[in-house]
Amino acid sequence: MKLIIAMIQPHKLPDVKAALFDADVHKMTVTNALGCGQQKGYTETYRGVVHEVNLLKKIRLEIAVNQDFVKPTIDAIMKGARTGTIGDGKIFILDLPRCIRIRTGEEGRDAIG
Repeated sequence: MKLIIAMIQPHKLPDVKAALFDADVHKMTVTNALGCGQQKGYTETYRGVVHEVNLLKKIRLEIAVNQDFVKPTIDAIMKGARTGTIGDGKIFILDLPRCIRIRTGEEGRDAIG
């Protein structure tokens, strides 16, 4: 079992969701986040005052998958999120030692579904 965490651009969320649904991945958690990487933010002027914006809006996707869905999930995220420019995001893959479905008490592969 793996936990896949992806940080993507907010406007790419519909494309990523569509690609995930095409890959038969329907379970995910989506969170709004702030962050910066190579983009380093930008500056804007408002009423003559320069403001530096270095924390940009991002979307954090968390998807728990069984081993056989790891590659299709990663490929779908990359397909939906890639624009070819700085700021497309990152994907992190973590081991998931245990998973329990609260409703039924199922554990492991069965709990992820």
